[in-house]
Amino acid sequence: MASASTLPGPAIQASKAALNAALAENEIKTSKNGDAPLEDGEIQEVDMQAQAENIRTVFNDAKNFNVKHPLYSPWTLWFDSPVTKGRNLPQTPMSSFPQTPLPQTPGGLAAQGWMEDIKRVISFDSVEEFWGLYNNIVAPSQLPQKANYYLFKEGIIPAWEDEANKNGGKWSIQLPKDKNRSNIDKMWLYTMLAAIGETCDPLLAEADQDQPSSLITGVIVSTRPQFYRLSIWTRTAPIGSGQADDDKLRERIEAIGRHFKMSVLGYNEGQKLAGPLATEVEFLSHKDSEKKGKQAKKIVV
Repeated sequence: MASASTLPGPAIQASKAALNAALAENEIKTSKNGDAPLEDGEIQEVDMQAQAENIRTVFNDAKNFNVKHPLYSPWTLWFDSPVTKGRNLPQTPMSSFPQTPLPQTPGGLAAQGWMEDIKRVISFDSVEEFWGLYNNIVAPSQLPQKANYYLFKEGIIPAWEDEANKNGGKWSIQLPKDKNRSNIDKMWLYTMLAAIGETCDPLLAEADQDQPSSLITGVIVSTRPQFYRLSIWTRTAPIGSGQADDDKLRERIEAIGRHFKMSVLGYNEGQKLAGPLATEVEFLSHKDSEKKGKQAKKIVV
């Protein structure tokens, strides 16, 4: 998991504010006169040991914690599998979730039909809530075939047609199931932590001021009969125009891919991963994903 120092500045400040507020709420006031009110000019003494004992984070108690560390952005977990399709499972009504309407095109209408089967699990905006969620969901290695977890920033639907995704693409890797059953849970956890910690996009950690917006919209893990697939979705994708702005975007996209491969998944930079049922860490724009054959332009790290 990334250390707090790698979070963007606003996230660090929010975390400090939350901790300071918790300390203030749990402050135990003492004075020379015991419980008597402090007199003018009298210095208040604070029992730091008692304060520390009253603070409980998710690491102390996964269910009963009283300190929350805000994330830079709120996130929503979605889920679908063959066993949920067509079933009226308990969930938050889609109508109560803020979202961009999908276009009334054949693709948009198809996505709307698909969204009827996907289940919104929960939204969260703190480190503690994330761990509370993670500790109470089924691990990818235990999911049924053709199941998917989608972790996306709140307000973004995990569909190509969403306004935040339509001009973007995805980094993905496909891993044979029999060789990676013991690794997929850790890989998915690290992928989620990189997303909510805003470390997927290295440019964010390097920027001191005038911080750019994150390119990351969400991450996905999919289980299939013979393989697992992990993906990181981006808001934009290079188009190969040769223009300076497009070349700069490609460099940034490639940096995300290298971080995904090495820092998140744990592979070496030059390590070759392709093989039976396996792919390299590859990027495709969503528009190119719809193309067949050699027209699709992949970026590989």
